[in-house]
Amino acid sequence: MMVIRRYGDKKPTLGTHVFIDESAVVIGDVRLGNNSSVWPGAVLRADDETVEIGELSAMMDLSFAEAPKGAPVRVGNRCIVSHGARLHGCTVGESSLIGIGAIVLDLASVGENSMVAAGTLVPPGLKIPPRSFVLGTPAKVVREITSEEAAWIDRETKVLEAKAARYLSQK
Repeated sequence: MMVIRRYGDKKPTLGTHVFIDESAVVIGDVRLGNNSSVWPGAVLRADDETVEIGELSAMMDLSFAEAPKGAPVRVGNRCIVSHGARLHGCTVGESSLIGIGAIVLDLASVGENSMVAAGTLVPPGLKIPPRSFVLGTPAKVVREITSEEAAWIDRETKVLEAKAARYLSQK
């Protein structure tokens, strides 16, 4: 059963057409934008600061977002936070992809239209410029993303939007 839970006076806020899988956990001051999605096993916990997931963005299976005191989590519109990725007190710019198992830590920011490769560790405070392709532990910008990669992120967000709508229609 899906868990949407208050924490003290903080409660989740859901936009329209939001899909939250029944095995996901959403606690506290979590703000989910219109047409966003939270997939199986994902945990979004905002008991100290806000976790904000933008419109058309997806928190994929087993992903995690937590906002410690002084470090909210902000994920822009049209983003994909892939399977098992972890966000801790960071910012992800619009139309970006956080790869499978990647970790983005406190006060780090990923610029819009960027890709963080699978397994990458973005250390605390690192500022990644827009249109970057980032990989490694610790993360390093290795190049700009291509127009094909940017188009792929856009297509995948639309695929996930359609899939989430199909799940919602089955409820």
